[in-house]
Amino acid sequence: MHTVVYVEIALYLIAMMAIGIYFSKMDLSHNDYFLGGNKLPGWALAFSERATGESAYMFLGAIGFIYAAGLSGIWILSGMFLGVMVSWLFLSKRFMTEQQKYKVNSLTDYIAVKFPKHADMIRWLASSVLVLFFVCYLAAQFSGIGKTIYSFSGFNITWGTIVIAVIIIAYSCMGGFMSVVWTDTIQSFLMLASFIIVPIAAFMEIKNQGLSISTELANMGNGADSWVGGLNGIALGAMLFTNLSWFFGWLGGQPQLSSRFMAIATEKERITGRNMAIIWTLIVYIGAFLSAIFATTLYKQATIDDPEVILPHMVFDILPPWVAGIIVAGILAAIMSTASSQLLVITTSISEDIIHKTLRWNISSRKLVHLSRLIAVISGIVGIIISLKSGSVIYSLVSFAWAGIGNTFSVIILLIFFWKRISGMGVIATIIVGFVSAIVWPLSSLESILSAKAATFFICLIAGIVFSLIYPDTVKETQSKLVKS
Repeated sequence: MHTVVYVEIALYLIAMMAIGIYFSKMDLSHNDYFLGGNKLPGWALAFSERATGESAYMFLGAIGFIYAAGLSGIWILSGMFLGVMVSWLFLSKRFMTEQQKYKVNSLTDYIAVKFPKHADMIRWLASSVLVLFFVCYLAAQFSGIGKTIYSFSGFNITWGTIVIAVIIIAYSCMGGFMSVVWTDTIQSFLMLASFIIVPIAAFMEIKNQGLSISTELANMGNGADSWVGGLNGIALGAMLFTNLSWFFGWLGGQPQLSSRFMAIATEKERITGRNMAIIWTLIVYIGAFLSAIFATTLYKQATIDDPEVILPHMVFDILPPWVAGIIVAGILAAIMSTASSQLLVITTSISEDIIHKTLRWNISSRKLVHLSRLIAVISGIVGIIISLKSGSVIYSLVSFAWAGIGNTFSVIILLIFFWKRISGMGVIATIIVGFVSAIVWPLSSLESILSAKAATFFICLIAGIVFSLIYPDTVKETQSKLVKS
């Protein structure tokens, strides 16, 4: 491996650490640590939200999936893009105004303050579920780190995972939300550059070799050259719905993304962020899809043992070392931005939602920040252990967490925003049902018919509506909620 690649990656990692160290020297309040004190510009929050939303899943899992599936893989990206559009166009403003009204620092805390009678129970349940699923989500990112490092250097996966994970834990716990957002901003530019450079270089390589994209897709078989995977009837409907079901997880239920909306200070900043986010997503998704399809043309199936590392394999095969180093830094950026944000969610759930708000520990703002840093370190270590012990692939881990978190809490947020009859018991039932569904459904034969990513959303929606109707809030609680709304 060329020395310049290692130098570029080292410089990138040093820059991330420098940002963490810079913010660690600032006198941060717990509001600064958890939500940036509403001091960050909209464009930075937009880039942070997008970098956080696109993780190891995009660079490794999704591209590996499309590489194996062919043209029909576009429906996964379509579902995700639709979800991003809806979240920025219709939910971001509500999140911003609600945070300013209730002065909350987390998604869990916002849900809890809407239902005062059940606030403690909601905080306990929501925080417990978030911590459980986000530790798995975090482990998926750490697994992506190990795979990426190994794919281009042959460096031991275990040590590669540990080294980069420690850096993530360090800068995340030092500067909290502030350092996470600014590191995300740099990382988002690296990701954008990656998905502009790679498809262009891959297309040029295809032309140089005189290959035909359509021919190679047809030779793959299994409907790879068909936008619908060669399916029809019920099978086609099931495939489309399963892939598009990623949409449901974007509807306000991902706390690491919703926190960016909550941190926006003004409507002008929100509009700037919205425009930046949509343009960024469109470019990255098109680039990701083309990269995967061009990979199917350049490399026959089974070229490598693990399809999830086809992108770094292609990068080092067709690009000069100094460019490949930038792209690998982009892959690491995608993983690290998501991992740091997930680590912050875990930290916030434990220190802010449970210790500060539910247990009501009477400690100063500064001590709460110190406690949060300790929790971040412990949570990160647990994530490393699960990553190293887990035999699951990135796609499976992310899908599991997506159903358990995104779908469950998306339902709750949508009902709070758009249905005045949602009750505290309805929220509690939704959290419990979503948790059970995300675990049980994938283990049943029903998973082959309908993915848990879709099923969990509708199961939670039914539970939330039914239990709210059976156990409505009292008239006094309802009037209080309407006044606050």
